[in-house]
Amino acid sequence: MGSDGGMDDLAGAARAALVREIELSGAWAADPVWRASFETVPRHLFVPYYYVGVAGGYERRWDGHPDPAARARWLRGAYADVPLATRLRDGELLSSSSQPSLMAMMLTELGVRDGDRVLEIGAGTGYNAALLCHRLADDGLVTTVDLDPEITESARRHLATVGYRPAVVTGDGARGVPERAPYDRIIATCALPAVPRAWVGQCRPGGRILTPLATGLLALTVRDAGHAEGRFLSTAAYFVPLRGGERAELPVPGLSGVPRGARDDDLFRFLLALTRGGLDPQEAYALWEREDAPRRERYGITVGTAGAWAWLDDPAGPYVWPLPA
Repeated sequence: MGSDGGMDDLAGAARAALVREIELSGAWAADPVWRASFETVPRHLFVPYYYVGVAGGYERRWDGHPDPAARARWLRGAYADVPLATRLRDGELLSSSSQPSLMAMMLTELGVRDGDRVLEIGAGTGYNAALLCHRLADDGLVTTVDLDPEITESARRHLATVGYRPAVVTGDGARGVPERAPYDRIIATCALPAVPRAWVGQCRPGGRILTPLATGLLALTVRDAGHAEGRFLSTAAYFVPLRGGERAELPVPGLSGVPRGARDDDLFRFLLALTRGGLDPQEAYALWEREDAPRRERYGITVGTAGAWAWLDDPAGPYVWPLPA
């Protein structure tokens, strides 16, 4: 691959086009330093194969296809601003490479500063860890963890191929990586049903945690080892669930009295996911209707030693409910 000048030229042009697309999305407007990471790190070396949905299943695209046209199709697809399915088992998606513009937005929102120690939950292909290594210019500041040893071994290999050597740990991401704590920033690239207390305890006071939760992205500021608080970003986000901890998806009973239009509304479904265990669907619908379908950024989460709770607008306001442990 590296000795094929034509493919190298195609990779360079495709990467430049992706950077322009992310630029236009405004993803890193608040911290344009991330542009250099996306310009430098070759995404195609982290996705030597991926799966594309086709009628009746998935089509595998890979860098070793004997047909040059098929290899070019794989390479162009590696730089599309879309998530790429990278691991399937019995038709179930186990791991993916996230949409680059979403990754850029999340990294920008993480607020990384020079010298920060960063923990990534969900190693994936290793691409996100590589972007962090480039930004920080010190691989020793980056730790990435995943439950599946095949995923961590693959991520470690991809990272080494490109010249990055962060700590790649095999373990349950919900437990964090205490042996390398404390961290200044923690970012998760997988969906969870709750914020693990271990993350709060492993993050320095003033640190930031950014994680998918209830089809949204939650940004928490850590106050001390037992407390953190923050709001959701406005962006919807859908990620592969964290494995090893609890299930991120649970059935929702009691929807029969909720109008069909509400049930199909993205913001109401976000509220339902956020209120499981704290409000029943009828209460959630009453809140949603009374507050004129509140957007994600009006909601927040507080994590304390006594538990965690969600709120609308104000943690001391009238709309507060407990979250699962």
